[in-house]
Amino acid sequence: MYTPPAFREDRPEILHALIREARLALLVSNGAGGVPDVTHLPLTLDAGRGILIGHLARANPHWRALREAGRAVAVFRGAEGYVSPNWYPSKAENHRVVPTWNYEAVQAEGPVEIIEDPARLLVIVSELTREKEAAQPQPWAVADAPAEFVAAQLKGIVGFELRIERLTGKRKLSQNRNAADRAGAIAGLAGSEDARDRAVAAVMQAQAEGR
Repeated sequence: MYTPPAFREDRPEILHALIREARLALLVSNGAGGVPDVTHLPLTLDAGRGILIGHLARANPHWRALREAGRAVAVFRGAEGYVSPNWYPSKAENHRVVPTWNYEAVQAEGPVEIIEDPARLLVIVSELTREKEAAQPQPWAVADAPAEFVAAQLKGIVGFELRIERLTGKRKLSQNRNAADRAGAIAGLAGSEDARDRAVAAVMQAQAEGR
């Protein structure tokens, strides 16, 4: 990922938060025919061990290619939105402005271990379920389902752990614009009817305030 110094984010706590807040990740690894293999999936971060944990459908050929490739990149996206040059005060001064897209992204790269052991698979799906169900009024747990049913379901998946060797973060939030233009972009995004744009405005405001 191209990360100019103005947009690079290296703070582990920020990167880990972006990973945890991402709803769906992209798992990418070298594939055949000169194009990568890509799977959309949720992942769990174990920051203490420095790993990402997930699973794929056994019917998905990506897991076999992943085992052969040995390495992968997991991609997480945060807030993102279009920024119009009309929002910049400098437009009225010199018209030397262009549109852009602000966004947050994190990439985690490292070696991958494929997991087929049923006991370890049970831990993987139980932890992922616990994490995603936490916000529910009555969280569902894997243990709520019949054991034989769960055992049968586990036969249909393959787990993996990605050990993070390199974590790259980018937060492109108009840091390359002057304060007035940044404020204009925040106001423009905040006034959007799209909640995704308003989320970018909130992130930009927090970043501008050093939060």
